[in-house]
Amino acid sequence: MKDKALNWINLALVVDTFVILFSFLWLVVALLGRASGIPLGLDLWYKLWQPVFTPALGILMAGAVVSGIASLVSRTFFSQENKP
Repeated sequence: MKDKALNWINLALVVDTFVILFSFLWLVVALLGRASGIPLGLDLWYKLWQPVFTPALGILMAGAVVSGIASLVSRTFFSQENKP
């Protein structure tokens, strides 16, 4: 059960990573469009920054911290090498 839950959490973090990468690509394209005078959605990106992209970044960072702590706890307390 623990492994299945961790797999779902890892899948959610992978999807979240791709959302972040997509938002960064969108920002770069929109900034290039703004520089060349073509509207490519920079205003919409700004509107979505607070309700969508900021929580996605927070979830990704929290997931990385929790994953690291879980790995450390697992290695420290449940490792086969530590057992006598």
